[in-house]
Amino acid sequence: MKQNTALDILKSGKNVFITGSAGTGKTYLLNLYTQYLKERRVYPTIVAPTGIAASHLGGQTIHSFFALGIRDSIDEGYVDFLLDKKYLKSRFSKLKLLIIDEVSMISPEIFSSMDLILRGFKGTDAPFGGVQVVISGDFFQLPPVSKVPKEKRFAWQSSAWKALDLHTCYLEEKFRQDDDRLIQILDDIRSGNISASSEDLLASRHEKELSIATPTKLYTHNVDVDRINLDELDKLEGETKRFVYESKGSEKNIEKIFKSSLVLEELALKKGAVVIFIKNNVEAGYVNGTTGTVLSFSPIDNMPIVRTTEGKKIKLEPEDWSIENDSGKVTATVSQVPLRLAWAITIHKSQGMTLDAAEIDLSKTFETGQGYVALSRIKNIEGLRLMGLNPMALRVDPLILHIDERIKMASLRASDSIEALTKESLENLFESHISHLGGTVSKEKIDEEIQNIKEGKPSHSTYVTPTYMKTKRLIEKSDTLVKLAINRGLGKSTIVQHLSRIKEEVPEIDLAKYKPKDEIFERVDDAVLKLKTKNIKENFAEDGTLRLKSVYEALNGEVSYDELRVCMLFLT
Repeated sequence: MKQNTALDILKSGKNVFITGSAGTGKTYLLNLYTQYLKERRVYPTIVAPTGIAASHLGGQTIHSFFALGIRDSIDEGYVDFLLDKKYLKSRFSKLKLLIIDEVSMISPEIFSSMDLILRGFKGTDAPFGGVQVVISGDFFQLPPVSKVPKEKRFAWQSSAWKALDLHTCYLEEKFRQDDDRLIQILDDIRSGNISASSEDLLASRHEKELSIATPTKLYTHNVDVDRINLDELDKLEGETKRFVYESKGSEKNIEKIFKSSLVLEELALKKGAVVIFIKNNVEAGYVNGTTGTVLSFSPIDNMPIVRTTEGKKIKLEPEDWSIENDSGKVTATVSQVPLRLAWAITIHKSQGMTLDAAEIDLSKTFETGQGYVALSRIKNIEGLRLMGLNPMALRVDPLILHIDERIKMASLRASDSIEALTKESLENLFESHISHLGGTVSKEKIDEEIQNIKEGKPSHSTYVTPTYMKTKRLIEKSDTLVKLAINRGLGKSTIVQHLSRIKEEVPEIDLAKYKPKDEIFERVDDAVLKLKTKNIKENFAEDGTLRLKSVYEALNGEVSYDELRVCMLFLT
């Protein structure tokens, strides 16, 4: 199916399953659809099984959005427990369109849990509570992680999937790969029959030197990734900085946090280290999966300063990983710098990435789809350095091979159905769907929204609550800045920035409980008074406000920027 046809099906309001081989533009199509929706003041919710996958579309993880904690399956009792949460009632009441990405990695249990929760909050037995559901993914890629063999392992095997009556869009035009030879290898893997020419071509790439000096290394096991990363770190000159986690709570719950996340007990870094972020903090400029290089370390608190691959410079602060019990109480917290070394990454973490070149080792492949995902990350066969293969490396799940033809036939039926409609009928369908979602069909308002998006102006929609206002709601029940950061799930530095913004908009708000200790406050107050008395132009911004850097330097760097920002809340 062509992307334009698939886009028409999406715009018609059907529940849709978007699939196709790697590089056929599934994410691009979803971005087109979300852009179309936002221009009409409709804001979809986007979720994915991992933070890295979610970041490709600006979404969030399924476990986070649906408040699953570390659960993979739930019952009616847990839904009843969630129904008492006011913030979840608000969240799900606004939900009218759900986009689920990387569905191959979602188990039937998780898929059914989403369905159960939405039925509960929407008060209806309609599949997924009656919201439009758009699912994207390729079942030839990585399957759900499972510690024990299961009779049903894919989302499409759940009763919730069948109830959605999905219209299938099987995309066929490849955009990532520009090399017919690589495309042939990938098509052979999908057919379950590797040709002699594909075998020969892969053999020719064995330990082949590449023009790129440091290609991304993709390995199947964490132990190999960790070994490579530590070896590369040792090659760098300069002092190794070590960051050890802090924690509170029972040892058992702290252990659960380490097992269910990527956080490290000890992180070793040097200037020049290649790193990957392992936490979502959109306000600070990174998400789980952002990559970059360590530029230096802060002279104030020794925290790493990273330049991301996109060129953004970020000073890191420790982030918190927490576990809550069924009553919503935090039972354990681990605080650590949200980074890992990333000269090498696992194939699992690479799904959805596009790489110019890669060194790939498939000699220890243990899961179907791993080889296919790894090889489909690159654009051209010339960008491949293959370190090894084993018999499992080029295999895909036999069950997926069996149903693939049926999926293609369903796509043809969906294509014929939409193409049989007149242009006028289509437009009526599109407008009816937008109206049902509460959006606008007025050409003037759409044009206005398009212009707003281009200029980066905020939308007219009340759907999205400003992130700092979400922090404001938690002030009353958060006695300290640390508790406020934990309750909000953000870093302390971000919370302090939020408080400054809140103070601007609500000057009368009482923040006295967050006032720093007298000793620090008096030192800052004295320094601010002296700087204002001297009235040197360089110490002030264009709007007349005192530069924080000037205060920091006046105090010889002995008071952190965060503490300065908090003090300024009570001095201005």
